[in-house]
Amino acid sequence: MSEAFGVEQAESLLREWTTNPSLVKHGLAVARCTESYGLREAERLGLGGDERVKFAELYRCAGLLHDFDYDRHPTPEEHPFVGVKFLRERGWPEEMLHAILAHADYSGVLPETHLDKALFASDELAGFLTACALVKPSKAIAEVEIAGVKKKMKDKAFARAVKREDITRGAELLGIPLDEHIENCLRAMQEHAAELGL
Repeated sequence: MSEAFGVEQAESLLREWTTNPSLVKHGLAVARCTESYGLREAERLGLGGDERVKFAELYRCAGLLHDFDYDRHPTPEEHPFVGVKFLRERGWPEEMLHAILAHADYSGVLPETHLDKALFASDELAGFLTACALVKPSKAIAEVEIAGVKKKMKDKAFARAVKREDITRGAELLGIPLDEHIENCLRAMQEHAAELGL
C-alpha cells in the first residue's frame, strides 16, 4: 500500500461516511480482527519489520472500509458496490476491494485470497463478540470467554441478526477450528478494548 492509502485515511473515510456510532465501532472491531489475521499470515510468509506492518495494514484497512458505505447505502443493490466504486476511482488496492466485495455473500464475488477469507471470517464474529460484551454488567470485552460465546451462538434469540453459519464458515475458510477463530478475534478485540469502547 502506498503512503496515500493507509489506516488514517481508511478510518477518516469510515467516520466521514458513517453517522451511526455502532457502525463505526463495528468497523474498528472488524479491522482489529482482520489485522490480527494479517499479522499471522505475515509471520507465516516470513515477513518482518516494515514489510510485516504494511502487510497487516492492508488487512486493517479492509476491515475499516468493508461497511463504510453501509450507512448511506444500506441496500443489497448498493452496498458494498457504491463504496467499492468510490475506492476504486481513488486508486485503493484492488486486492482490498476484492475482499470487500467478497464479504457480502450476495455480491457474486467469492472469498479466494487469505485477505478475503480473513475479512469474511471476522465480520460477523466481531459483531457477535461485541454483543456478548454488551450483555455483561461491565459491558467489557475482557469478561467474554470462548465457552460463553459458543453457548450464546446456540441461543437463536441472542443477537438474532448475526449469521451463525458465517462465523463457522469463516473458521472453515481459514482452515482453523472454531474455538481458535473465536480466541483470535476475542484476543484482538481485548487488546484494543479502549479503542472499541468495550
